[in-house]
Amino acid sequence: MSETERKIRLNVFVRIAGHHAGGWKHPDAEPERDLDIDKYVELAQLAERGLIDSLFMADNYSGTGRRLEPFTLLSALAAVTTHIGLIGTVSTTYNDPFHVARKLASLDHLSKGRAAWNIVTGHSPEDGNNITRWGGYPEPSKRYEIGDEFVEVTKQLWDSWDEDDVTSSSVRNLQVNHTNIHEIDFKGTYFNVKGPLNIPRPPQGYPVLVQAGSSEAGKELAAKHAEVIFTAQQTLGAAQEFYTDVKSRLAKYGRNPDQLLIMPGLGSIVGETEAEAKDLEDDLFSLLNLESSLKQASRFFSVDLSEYALDDRVPLDKVKPEDGSRNGGITSRREVVLDAVRRDNLTIRQFLNRSAGGHGHVTYRGSYLQVADFIETWLRERGADGFNLLPQVVPHSLETFINKVIPELQNRGIFRTAYEGTTLRENFGLTRPVNKNREIWTARHHQVVKDTVYEPAQ
Repeated sequence: MSETERKIRLNVFVRIAGHHAGGWKHPDAEPERDLDIDKYVELAQLAERGLIDSLFMADNYSGTGRRLEPFTLLSALAAVTTHIGLIGTVSTTYNDPFHVARKLASLDHLSKGRAAWNIVTGHSPEDGNNITRWGGYPEPSKRYEIGDEFVEVTKQLWDSWDEDDVTSSSVRNLQVNHTNIHEIDFKGTYFNVKGPLNIPRPPQGYPVLVQAGSSEAGKELAAKHAEVIFTAQQTLGAAQEFYTDVKSRLAKYGRNPDQLLIMPGLGSIVGETEAEAKDLEDDLFSLLNLESSLKQASRFFSVDLSEYALDDRVPLDKVKPEDGSRNGGITSRREVVLDAVRRDNLTIRQFLNRSAGGHGHVTYRGSYLQVADFIETWLRERGADGFNLLPQVVPHSLETFINKVIPELQNRGIFRTAYEGTTLRENFGLTRPVNKNREIWTARHHQVVKDTVYEPAQ
């Protein structure tokens, strides 16, 4: 794709409390509405008004925070939106392929082709304490082996129905064409699944496949299966290195670079002017629990940052090696953070600002013109194909971005002025996957000499 054709892709990472660690205390925030469907509807329709590509819902299976189950919520939002994509997170470590294939196919049908699956292998050892599959929380290499096989089974289940799966001889006589529905008989190391799925192939062929992770195993999984990768780089140099690395891995799987969109997280603080943005950043910083923030930040370095002045440089010379006690988790995030601190020679205050606004993702504060410059630079310099937006205060930050930054991106010709199509694939510029089994089944179909048996759909 030429530089003049490339458009920025934008998702919104949905979090009602806001992504800034102090954002939930802001006067414009309504964190208490995190279980209120009306609040999510407002946010979804605001994002759709701004022509945002999709909404992204994270998930995990532990902790004491209030967290709605993503697909229940996304199904509800499908009914009150028409174009915006709906990305839900599902772990391959604590689920079964059949259930996930059915759930995602259902969302894709209900939304008329707007579903996507954020593929994760696991969030933390605490998840394993609540779900005993595999005897707890497998070590990283096993999680990715499971994940790779899990995605392959899921794809085969979606392909267990051909496109011509039903015939309708009359409005009242819908029939299932059983010659176009097939068992998959998958037998692997971790899963044995007979199939077929009990719902037709999704409108998009497959819901868009998203992957979140920057470890070696994560990058390889993305190169093999993913069409979008959510990642965390805090500097353009690191982003460019990641971009080149992951895109270069696609060829071994018979794929080209345009088949994978790389979208780092971006926590932007936008003002009419740079001074206005700085004032908002200072306001948010004043809302932080400084003691708690220093404690959280210290975990990245294994150094007690509270022993230093806020304007001291981060004491990288005191950083201790990872001791492996975290047993996986988001294993690559620590190196992303350390790399950014090294490259930019950050003070502790600067690091706290970044951490508070992006929890490991890049943050940027400036006027709407400066934010547009930042986004355009990362696009033009091949640091990103788009961004996963992390609104600092909800809905204020998203409203400002939509009202100020998006018109500027449109003026520059790097963001849409209308949705390109009706499905998320069309809007992302991704092709619809063909059914890998169609040629095999077509050959079998031509060998059938007896009358085909049709039964009413149940």
